[in-house]
Amino acid sequence: MLLRCGSFTLDLTTPVVMGIVNITPDSFSDGGKWFAPEHAIDHALQLVAEGAEIIDVGGESTRPGATPVSVAEELRRVVPVVTELAKRIDKPISVDTSRAEVIRAVLNAGASIINDVRALREPDALEAVGRSSAAVCLMHMQANPKTMQLAPQYEHVFQDVRQFLVERARACEKAGIDASRILIDPGIGFGKSVAHNLELLARLPELVGDNLPILVGVSRKSIIGAITGRSVDQRLAGGVAFSTAAVLAGASIIRAHDVSATVDAIKVAVALRNAAAN
Repeated sequence: MLLRCGSFTLDLTTPVVMGIVNITPDSFSDGGKWFAPEHAIDHALQLVAEGAEIIDVGGESTRPGATPVSVAEELRRVVPVVTELAKRIDKPISVDTSRAEVIRAVLNAGASIINDVRALREPDALEAVGRSSAAVCLMHMQANPKTMQLAPQYEHVFQDVRQFLVERARACEKAGIDASRILIDPGIGFGKSVAHNLELLARLPELVGDNLPILVGVSRKSIIGAITGRSVDQRLAGGVAFSTAAVLAGASIIRAHDVSATVDAIKVAVALRNAAAN
């Protein structure tokens, strides 16, 4: 399976890791650690050295309860980092954003993937990606970051999430975004209870059946804490376990903070998958 993103073509026959670079003071996992542009750039370079095939840059926290930042502030945070990384790494740069103004600016700066928690539903976002050659990751989120975890409810969580992703993928194709440029993400932790998240992960093979590559992001999330009792800085083992399970279930991209360990987990999962196929 190939993902076309700008001048890059990723072969997702073997799953890859998307390394996370949060340029925010309030991220749930590493708030403020990489807030200075030079620190964000150095961290991204380190993640590439550890084996990340994609770098995902975000300038607005979407953690539960997060307050939106202005467009101007988001641009101030992400554009200089994307501009510099585009000069220094030969890997696709993804930007975690929903706003058309930011989408256009980061694509001009050298990004080639838009990772959107709102699945291109903000004004002009769909058109902004459609007029480019960038790839897009469409994620499912119930409500919005500020309220999404207050009381998430579904009648049929898997069917609702799958239908939403199918509809957004169709909307993208109608806007001129070829299927070879589309990723889907069930949105673990975005407007979902632990039970909802577990059902989505357990039924991941059914999403794979829709023939679009799947991105899974569970790294350091509260579902791991709920299961293990571990604090955010002690969730590496749980994240590696979920990453391994997701790859065995058919995920193509694992979004992670801890790249080196996740790369190793993917190698193990792929070896097991290949052995089962022989």
